[in-house]
Amino acid sequence: MATTINDIAKRVGVSASTVSRVITGKSVISEETKNKILIAMKEMNYHPNSLARSFATGSSQAIALIVDARDENESFSNYFFNRSVFGIEQICQDNGYNLIISNDTNTQDGQSPIEKLILERKVDGLILPSSSVNSKLIKELNQSNFPFVVLGEPSLCQNESSWVDVNNMQGGFNAVKHLVESGYSSIGIIGGNEDQVFFSNRLRGYKEGLEKYHLELNEKWILNSDGTADSSYDLVSSLLQEESFPDSLVCNNNIVAFGALKAIKNKGLSTPQDIGIMSFDNFPLAEYLDPPLSVIDIDTYSLGKQAASILFQKIQKNVGDLQILIATTLIERRSTQRKEQ
Repeated sequence: MATTINDIAKRVGVSASTVSRVITGKSVISEETKNKILIAMKEMNYHPNSLARSFATGSSQAIALIVDARDENESFSNYFFNRSVFGIEQICQDNGYNLIISNDTNTQDGQSPIEKLILERKVDGLILPSSSVNSKLIKELNQSNFPFVVLGEPSLCQNESSWVDVNNMQGGFNAVKHLVESGYSSIGIIGGNEDQVFFSNRLRGYKEGLEKYHLELNEKWILNSDGTADSSYDLVSSLLQEESFPDSLVCNNNIVAFGALKAIKNKGLSTPQDIGIMSFDNFPLAEYLDPPLSVIDIDTYSLGKQAASILFQKIQKNVGDLQILIATTLIERRSTQRKEQ
């Protein structure tokens, strides 16, 4: 027979209501009594009924991470998502919460998964990708005082929400700075759609770097890839057919860089001597490509931890909106180590 609260109370010599208060954390119990109850629970293999506890505390003891399966850009590709979710899960464990992952694309009975989670109070808070953010949703969340944090800088309602993102503008600037210091003097960039906030910010940093170091801004050297190696290969191959082309490229991710390296090699040119290559993010391919890539590293584990930490501050302390940018880190490898000419 399963151990009950009454069994724990009898073992410790306290009332069942005292055991219940320790489980729910709703009132102050002396540390001595609390420790005795916790030890008894462990020794008797007692696990509180989560459903009953949720009724008692008014808390689901869970948060939800919303994913948008339609979002195919590299901001939420598998490797990015996996490392971020590890960080979120760690903070959930530290707070005794469960993490629920829900796809925002499945709509039932005219309600989105986000609306159902909010209305039915199945979770105590939400972490949303920036691609799921719209003015209507933010208004509903704020009006209902429902805790949420956006993963990635949103293009809308930036001052009406808490969000965490990588400092992409800093990353774009530092990429140019590194290439200049490595001996390159004409720099292109291969990114995604400029409507994507993360790439727009990288592009701003890139342009500021060019201005800082008095380098040419050539709009033909700003290439818009769909994030695949094939697209990058085609774009760089076409660029190398031009009368003049840059001596270095900043790539939006490792996959894009792979396609660029292949195009450079097929043209009979070499990296880093003829064209330097650097990429955003160190994972999953950067150090294994030929040559190994210099990168602007993005700490997506910390991104997830920061987002979850802010969410729990909002749940537990009802803090106001916070916006955090996480600094990037430069890792230099052979792809930008230009030999003396």
